[in-house]
Amino acid sequence: MRPFRRGLLATGAVVVLALTACSGGGREETDPDTTTGGGNAPGSSGYTIAFVTHETPGDTFWDKVRAGAEQAAKDEGVTLKYSNDPDAGKQAGLIQSAVDAKVDGIATTLVTPDALTGAVKSATAAGIPVVGLNAGIDQYQKVGALMYFGSDESLAGTSLGKRIAGEGAKHPLCVIHQTGSVALEARCAGVRSAVPGTENLQVNGADDSAVTTTLQAKLAQDKSIDYVVTLGAPIALDAINAKQQASSSAKLVTFDLNQEIAKRIKDGQVEFAIDQQPYVQGYLAVTSLYLYLKNGNDIGGGKAVLTGPSFVDKTNIDKILPFTEKNTR
Repeated sequence: MRPFRRGLLATGAVVVLALTACSGGGREETDPDTTTGGGNAPGSSGYTIAFVTHETPGDTFWDKVRAGAEQAAKDEGVTLKYSNDPDAGKQAGLIQSAVDAKVDGIATTLVTPDALTGAVKSATAAGIPVVGLNAGIDQYQKVGALMYFGSDESLAGTSLGKRIAGEGAKHPLCVIHQTGSVALEARCAGVRSAVPGTENLQVNGADDSAVTTTLQAKLAQDKSIDYVVTLGAPIALDAINAKQQASSSAKLVTFDLNQEIAKRIKDGQVEFAIDQQPYVQGYLAVTSLYLYLKNGNDIGGGKAVLTGPSFVDKTNIDKILPFTEKNTR
């Protein structure tokens, strides 16, 4: 799709299925960027933290992750160096560059853990603490990360699958928009565990028009598809267009949330979204490193800290919508 426009709260093993209260523009494969302004002065704590993600340019999901990380950096007086690349080898290179720069800590996504293991182990060998976020919940300890902040994607997929199974789903189409992502594959596997008739469809998530065309052709060819399950908010927007073009009556549900999807939930075009709270992932990743460096604190006590899954639907959308407008949900 064109640069992604992409955008769950639980702690420990608790799943929040209803809230009472896991994409505008992304960034090209960036050189490290230092946060400035607001809050404490950057670097006043004496710590520099590298924040490395697999963000695809234009994905609004990462705007939320980065916003959380930057707010934490301001709150703690940390100098934050953000960089990203969706290519696993290049992401590993960014981690290694942070190691070579002798940063104090590294927060990184682990969507392709096998490709990143060498770089992460290089960091730990150099005495640089690493925390994982967003992807790699089952692998973060194996690669050497101390803590993890994100959703349990298998649990999230199963939760979604059970909900649509209860609504009568027989043949959902689970749309995978990034090849090799352990998180996305876990989501679809979770859906299939609850609805055995689930079918996966691989699309090129970096090209909106290609996603729409591929989905439209599939929905036009197979009218037995009763649910479309997308794994990112921008893909859900593509699915709305594809459904219209294919005259499909399939219901649409999605993982992840942004302002546009929140509006589509309110107007009924999307049944519900599963939110993993990316802002919280970014905030906790930076804060945890600051506390580890300053006090030796270990958040989670050796277990992943879950930020989801939670359902966002018509019962709670009015409360959540304003926060999507602020880029914090």
